[in-house]
Amino acid sequence: MIDLYYWTTPNGHKITLFLEETGLEYTIHPINIGKGDQFAPEFLKIAPNNRIPAIVDNNPNDHGDAIPVFESGAILQYLAEKTGKFMSSDLRARIQTLEWLNWQMGGLGPMAGQNHHFGQYAPEKIDYAINRYVKETGRLYGVLDHRLQDREFIVGDYSIADMACYPWVVPHERQMQNLDDFPNLKRWFETIAARPATERAYAVVDRINPGQPPNDDEAKKILFGLNNDDK
Repeated sequence: MIDLYYWTTPNGHKITLFLEETGLEYTIHPINIGKGDQFAPEFLKIAPNNRIPAIVDNNPNDHGDAIPVFESGAILQYLAEKTGKFMSSDLRARIQTLEWLNWQMGGLGPMAGQNHHFGQYAPEKIDYAINRYVKETGRLYGVLDHRLQDREFIVGDYSIADMACYPWVVPHERQMQNLDDFPNLKRWFETIAARPATERAYAVVDRINPGQPPNDDEAKKILFGLNNDDK
């Protein structure tokens, strides 16, 4: 049984995508990041960076004590190694999968996240910041589009690299990106969206957090570490 500490963000969706694809048993523990659940001492024992997602594997392959894992990329790699699925045992394919997983973790996720922040959440609209991150998100979409020009998925077969990237393309309209400008990425995106496991993973949102992301001032203070002196 996997205990999944989750909220309905792109990084959270990565893990439900994997779990739904493999059929691993899991229990969701909602961590409402707009209310500060991520700072609870019990959660910090599992995820010291106070970010979701995190898991606890109560039945690790070595049959030892339960294993906690935080950081979405590390979780995907751990689960792929645990199950032997969605990461090839072939050396070259494995390396490429990890390259693109880390490309998402170090590039697409952070840049799209800043896009969201300055475009949607920042208390004042700073044109330079908005333009900077919209353009960088578009550049990264272009990198992925080029990669997909001669293959169905990022590394041949569907893998944890695809599961890492897909949730960060779902909010493409919020990121001010037009998928018609990236035809290979658009085809890839629609293929993954149509997978039954993807539909099941995103159906979790309606159960855990129906409605829109938090926009009230108190939630923003919690989410973005604002204090009373911040404006």
